[in-house]
Amino acid sequence: MDDEAKAMARADDALAALRASRTVRPADPFTAEELGAWPMTLPTAVRRVLLEVGGIVTGGPDGHQGDSYRFGPAAEYASRAFRDGYWELGERRRDCLRVLVGVDGVDRTDWGPVLAASFGEDGEVWVLAPTFTDWLTGLADPPSAETGEAGATVTPSVSAVPSVAVAEGPDSELAALVGRGDQLTDVVDLAALPGYPCRVNWEPYYSLEFNTADTGSSEVEAAVSGGGRLLLLRSIVSGDFLGRPVRRHTVPADAGARAVAELRALADEFPTRVELAPGCPDGEMDRWPVPIPADIREVLRELGAVRISGLPDLLLLPGATEHEVAPETHAMLGGDGTYWPLARVSYGRYTALAQIRLDPATGAWGCAVSVMSTPDTLREFPDLTLIAESLPDLLLTYVRLARQAAARERSGAGWRPEADWLFPNTGEAWPRPVPVEEWAGSADPLLAAAAELPPGTHGVDLRDVPVPADISFHRAEDWPYRHPLKRLTFPGAGTLVLAELEEG
Repeated sequence: MDDEAKAMARADDALAALRASRTVRPADPFTAEELGAWPMTLPTAVRRVLLEVGGIVTGGPDGHQGDSYRFGPAAEYASRAFRDGYWELGERRRDCLRVLVGVDGVDRTDWGPVLAASFGEDGEVWVLAPTFTDWLTGLADPPSAETGEAGATVTPSVSAVPSVAVAEGPDSELAALVGRGDQLTDVVDLAALPGYPCRVNWEPYYSLEFNTADTGSSEVEAAVSGGGRLLLLRSIVSGDFLGRPVRRHTVPADAGARAVAELRALADEFPTRVELAPGCPDGEMDRWPVPIPADIREVLRELGAVRISGLPDLLLLPGATEHEVAPETHAMLGGDGTYWPLARVSYGRYTALAQIRLDPATGAWGCAVSVMSTPDTLREFPDLTLIAESLPDLLLTYVRLARQAAARERSGAGWRPEADWLFPNTGEAWPRPVPVEEWAGSADPLLAAAAELPPGTHGVDLRDVPVPADISFHRAEDWPYRHPLKRLTFPGAGTLVLAELEEG
């Protein structure tokens, strides 16, 4: 029996179970004309059901009405019709979980899977059945398979995994479905569940605890994709602090050489949009006031500047006027030998300085950050953004932004690189700054050393946060209101960022 025939057999079984059920009452069916007006192609098995049953109302053992589900575009769900690969059928009274059915993929023989879910910080997600018709049969033949309780000694469960881990993992089929992955999106492989109903172990990346900022409006966007194969759970962190570490994209070991090659290819393809300036020889680099590691030399021999329309110019060699900052800002950023300027980033009347953080003790070049460069603003509102893990990583990011802009231009939307995040505090997730005393006794030497700094110093461990991420020290609840910043330091070439306060 082929898949189509199996699906039709399931549809017939579901309809027979519904007719025989004493606890389920079918609602009026849809006409063929109504189904033809829906914005999707219906699988044959689903059409068979909907021509006989347009919804159901379940009844409890005492005869009272239970749950009500509508399989078509009922008014209360019309605004969410077929959004994000699923259709919302109704809500369970006993636990207020929304019941959703996946409708992604026009070549499927059935709808599915069916979920019961509440998305949020304390959200709950269950996969009730692999297909719409299986779920209907279970509803019509209690005890229902959807409860996760009756008759089950062990409740199956599965853990959502970071989409970046799937994108970079060994399963090429799954990797193709998630693309590059997203650092704040977790994934469930719905084709590899241990049983039904199956609980999804998962939590969003934001937290409403730990000094949440007062502008919080975080939410979770869910989607069923890949023909019903994947459940995607994306945390939209808005006005709240991150609640747990993320899985970052892996920076390639040959990132420097790859960035140079891809930037040259861009310049050849888009000569009016991309301009590259030549680099400099090793002898000149040897006279610079900071050591230049081998991987950075590899880049700087080839590139002295990167200019891409719509993005801040990256001026990699010293001496550019765009790199100049006020003496007060220079002191707050740590002074000579602790950072290498790259670009001036403007946003309205404010400016920031994009820079690579250096470790004076080892000569290592670390993360790229964008820091407010107006002294009064930085002193009163210490904001910065982690924009890349390294200079080569930043160059590869510029390549990706340019490729995305080119795709938009080809679609008629114009060349518009998404570059606002290069300026601090313009909408990226906030890691929570903590008083450094919390790190006292840590086995990590960097954290333990930071814990010795004066009281009031706050820090953020940049190893566990997304790239990009906004670090906004003054939004921590225990940050003294309008108390001026003394300086920012970045131990371990940007492994941590620490904000020390002026005394008094």
